[in-house]
Amino acid sequence: DRQTLVAVLQFLRRSNLRESEEILRREARLLGDDLGGSVATVATSSPGVAAVAAVPPGKGEAHGTAESVPPPGGNPKSGGALSSPSSKITHSGDVSAVVVEDQPDVSAVLSAYNQQGDPTLYEEYYSGLKHFIECSLDCHRAELSQLFYPLFVHMYLELVYNQHESEAKSFFERFHGDQECYYQDDLRVLSSLTKKEHMKGNETMLDFRTSKFVLRISRDSYQLLKRHLQEKQNNQIWNIVQEHLYIDIFDGMPRSKQQIDAMVGSLAGEAKREANKAKVFFGLLKEPEFDVPLDDEDEEGENEEGKPKKKKPKKDNVGSKSKKQDPNAPPQNRIPLPELKDSDKLDKVMNMKEAARRVRLGPECLPSICFYTFLNAYQGLTAVDITDDSSMIVGGFADSTVRVWSVTPKKLRSVKTAADLSLIDKESDDVLERIMDEKTASELKILYGHSGPVYGTSFSPDRNYLLSCSEDGTVRLWSLQTFTCLVGYKGHNYPVWDTQFSPYGYYFVSGGHDRVARLWATDHYQPLRIFAGHLADVTCTRFHPNSNYIATGSADRTIRLWDVLNGNCVRIFTGHKGPIHSLAFSPNGRFLATGATDGRVLLWDIGHGLMVGELKGHTDTIYALRFSRDGEILASGSMDNTVRLWDAVKAFEDLETDDFTTATGHINLPENSQDLLLGTYMTKSTPVVHLHFTRRNLLLAAGAYSSQ
Repeated sequence: DRQTLVAVLQFLRRSNLRESEEILRREARLLGDDLGGSVATVATSSPGVAAVAAVPPGKGEAHGTAESVPPPGGNPKSGGALSSPSSKITHSGDVSAVVVEDQPDVSAVLSAYNQQGDPTLYEEYYSGLKHFIECSLDCHRAELSQLFYPLFVHMYLELVYNQHESEAKSFFERFHGDQECYYQDDLRVLSSLTKKEHMKGNETMLDFRTSKFVLRISRDSYQLLKRHLQEKQNNQIWNIVQEHLYIDIFDGMPRSKQQIDAMVGSLAGEAKREANKAKVFFGLLKEPEFDVPLDDEDEEGENEEGKPKKKKPKKDNVGSKSKKQDPNAPPQNRIPLPELKDSDKLDKVMNMKEAARRVRLGPECLPSICFYTFLNAYQGLTAVDITDDSSMIVGGFADSTVRVWSVTPKKLRSVKTAADLSLIDKESDDVLERIMDEKTASELKILYGHSGPVYGTSFSPDRNYLLSCSEDGTVRLWSLQTFTCLVGYKGHNYPVWDTQFSPYGYYFVSGGHDRVARLWATDHYQPLRIFAGHLADVTCTRFHPNSNYIATGSADRTIRLWDVLNGNCVRIFTGHKGPIHSLAFSPNGRFLATGATDGRVLLWDIGHGLMVGELKGHTDTIYALRFSRDGEILASGSMDNTVRLWDAVKAFEDLETDDFTTATGHINLPENSQDLLLGTYMTKSTPVVHLHFTRRNLLLAAGAYSSQ
């Protein structure tokens, strides 16, 4: 067909592919002037033909190569930028070989902005694309709308970098109102960058530059977009798509607006699906076996209460838990864990006895809540922790002190001084009692040592040690026998926002303003692992119950799960619209709950790497999350002065985690989380900073009364 042929020749000429043009012309026996004469007629009579020829049909394309067709009118320079985008665009189904570059230095990153498009046309380009997306079919519109924000930012930064300040300003003013409400904070930062010099030292900027913004789009929507940009010869936008966006294409139905809204909002878009494919051993380790002595008094006590029946089956239940190996558990020796001491075994026995008397919680049987209010905390309460056996409570304060209280009638005693210890008969039976100093016993001990506000505290499982981390960049280990500081761990150069002991002791994790989390062992001066990958402060850290994984929440609005064994990131969860401030693993290790400044609690299935629930109700930052001991109830505490209880069993039952959902991330969250809300409990004026379930499922909450 002569017309098509002419169109193809035109396309080749425009793309500067002279040799191909010559060959084709010789084959078709068309002479130069002949082509020239018919160009005009073709251009006017069928502009559609040229465009169709430019986009090779999607059916028989070689895997990932058709993406590199330059748009019509592409000059050799933009052709260069397009020559190998197949590395940036992965198709679902094949393993993407995307090379992760190390953080390049600032000037190299910014120089990507040197391609000078015509600054006056940027508004036109953007509004053209906006018009196209708004006029596309509903099913594609939601998906393609994800492009607005990253393109807006990159085009604005490109204008600023190339010193078109007035164009940048008018571009910003014209389009910033169209962006989703959850990008408001980012846009505020952006609006302050109005000169090239501002871009040099700006971290947010750099992150946006270096990390590709990830969009998850169905193949149909993507083909539609590509065709539009190539017809319009819209090189500037196409360059940005190739250069700075990572489009994760999946086969299947496009996602709905609310499915997309649930997952987006982080600093770098969504997580690539590849990021959540690695196997995670989320099962629990087998408990060591030892005999549980049954006390006679316990038996009688139960009988007096008139419910002897209940105790027996529960007892077996506790014993039988440890017999079977969980199929999803990591190998017992995957990471070295400390040996159990005799005191640990005693504690386990106590724990089992308490567990036998544990209240079975559920929608019909909610826990009692005991609230510890810090009154007159004019020092500024910044962190709280409670020991596993609920005997001690610690507060970290903005005046750089750490204060430990005994919550039981037993006072806090420290070991006697060396001079007094030398007088003790070491052979006596009660030597452990004698070494404790009764004279200085008190309900409260104050630990001095930090030189800045204390943002995180954590008791060791055996209650012999306490960790605290501070704005001064250090993590300190305190002895609860002598109430003195044993070690200061220096590794972070900036404030450390959170720290937590492993459930088995010995290891602990810290996260801070330097955007990394560090894994430490109490007897090592240097960190054992450094978990790097977040694009902003690591605001909270949590160990998985099996101690093989660590979850970190960050101000980049993502949650990452790290493997302690090799330091790899095995999960990236996106969906929160603000910095993450609380994390909690379910007792069975399968699920993770996260809370953020957006007032939402999101629930994640760790094995499948999927969001499985969203709990709406809080109106302010969620600082505390805790599952009850058997995982039936999730408690959340917030700056809105409430504690809310949610039905965790119902939230996690009959989850649809079929292969399709896992492959495409089409999550279907229930419309209404109100039927999962079991209760809301207000305080007078006390934001909730910490929650803790005792071994018998009494809920303890803590916070400092604020007089405003």
